[in-house]
Amino acid sequence: MKRTWTIIGVGDVPGSFKWYQALFGQPATLPAHDYFGQILDSDGTVLLCLHGWGPHEHPSLMIPDHGTPGNGFLVFFRVDDFDPALQRARPLVTRLEEEPHVNPNTQSQELSIRDPDGYYVTISALSRPDKAPQRPSGGRGFMGQRRPTSLPSPGGSCRLITHSIRERIAEFRLF
Repeated sequence: MKRTWTIIGVGDVPGSFKWYQALFGQPATLPAHDYFGQILDSDGTVLLCLHGWGPHEHPSLMIPDHGTPGNGFLVFFRVDDFDPALQRARPLVTRLEEEPHVNPNTQSQELSIRDPDGYYVTISALSRPDKAPQRPSGGRGFMGQRRPTSLPSPGGSCRLITHSIRERIAEFRLF
């Protein structure tokens, strides 16, 4: 099993921590440190790490003035509670960067906002199995891998299920 910890540089770790908890409808807690905090899913999976600018002298987290927050980077979350997430997002921002719409590639609802540090954050509805596009069963798929006979259940969180990566690639029609 492998996991990615996405770490973004922020100006106010406790403030950003509170903002992301509100976005995800999580109870307000304090980050582990003033300079670092992890936003966790209900099962303990790390969704996002927030790191203050400067501490620990990480080369890419030294000085925020050397780049625009989010340039070339998109914080993208798939959630199983899109409508409540939209209601939680509206009071956190002065405007939505993108109003809710259906992404033509995923056929999922999504919206985009900016976090307190200017990062572009997209919230996308995690497709329910009964609404997922139908795919052929059996046979060979991406890179000769055996295709599953049914789609995996996305579960009750916004985590990406690693064994469904081939389905996500097909969903985005990249190959």
